[in-house]
Amino acid sequence: MARSVNRLSTKAVTATTVPGYYPDGLGLYLQVSQAVSKSWVYRFMLNGRSREMGLGSLYDRTLAEARDAASAARKLVRDGIDPIEARDADRKRKALEAARSLTFKQCATSYIEAHEAGWKNAKHASQWTNTLETYCGPVFGALPVQAVDAALLCKVLEPIWTDKAETASRVRARIEKVLDWAMVRGYRSGDNPARWRGHLDKLLPALKKKNRVKHHPALNYERVGQFMAELRRQEGIAARALEFVILTATRTSEVTGARWDEINLRAGVWVISGSRMKAGQEHRVPLTPAAVSVIKAMRKIRQNDYVFPGQRINEPLSNMAMLELLKRMEHTDITVHGFRSSFRDWTSERTNYPREVSEMALAHTIGDKVEAAYRRGDLFEKRRRLMAEWAKHCEMTKVLGKVVPLRRKQA
Repeated sequence: MARSVNRLSTKAVTATTVPGYYPDGLGLYLQVSQAVSKSWVYRFMLNGRSREMGLGSLYDRTLAEARDAASAARKLVRDGIDPIEARDADRKRKALEAARSLTFKQCATSYIEAHEAGWKNAKHASQWTNTLETYCGPVFGALPVQAVDAALLCKVLEPIWTDKAETASRVRARIEKVLDWAMVRGYRSGDNPARWRGHLDKLLPALKKKNRVKHHPALNYERVGQFMAELRRQEGIAARALEFVILTATRTSEVTGARWDEINLRAGVWVISGSRMKAGQEHRVPLTPAAVSVIKAMRKIRQNDYVFPGQRINEPLSNMAMLELLKRMEHTDITVHGFRSSFRDWTSERTNYPREVSEMALAHTIGDKVEAAYRRGDLFEKRRRLMAEWAKHCEMTKVLGKVVPLRRKQA
């Protein structure tokens, strides 16, 4: 009588090449495919349903190992448990355990990679990376993301909560987003300890809004003319870019990212697309003769699509170039962005233009929703006159108490 179990031998398993199923007994089969690849299969019945469970390749599992695997599966079937579902559940559990071992730094990196394509400013990703590495890295950057709790958060935030309020607020918000991302991806569970309401508001004092406002060191508007005289004696692209920043009262990123196809010298206008603007809306900038002179000077050395090219091929001027220029000029007490404040102070103190004109010139978002809903224009002609007066102010410098026009170097 033929054997009903252990019917296969190692020799037979090796020698068999004809495609088909070869029973070993008790539901274990050697499967030979048309391509003569061999694998183990366990067939069983559970709840009136016929099922087939793969046990791996012949190269991964010997005959003896396949018999052990089939025996373990039979015991589960005997107890009414589907071995296929049990194996899938075990794999998921192990995968979750491995996922939860991801560090906070790994999750932060993945979050940044997943979102940077949607961020308008290219340097936003580096700001995120630097902030989290600087403040979170030494405390819990290398720990599993699941291990981040309120105690660790306080260890990061308490030293900077009052002295660096704006930075602390950003760090907390960024940690919260990374932890939210990790929870959605299944890398951690439970409440988000970085959430302010109901969590950190019980452990840290509320930051007053006035303490969170970051003021950029600015030059007194009465000294802008003297500064411009000094600036125009400087050589290089960064100097011309900073001059353009001051004359247009725009942001650093808007100027460094300026492209030639945005400039219309005949109309005297620079059109910045909404994708490059902080408020996400297209912004038209009137170009004064002084600003046009800067553009014409840059056109003589045109290198690529950017008005103010950087050192790398087809790259714009670095965001840090103008700040480094200020350091070389020994003006470490002011920032590039601060010239927007100088312009705003000048419009308030020395002109009669309505506030909304200067706010529109600075491309600030209208805070009043009703006012924003009714305003359709961009006050362009009024802004053109305002910027002409600002350019004239930038041409004036004080000499022995007298105000004299500033002489430009001929381009």
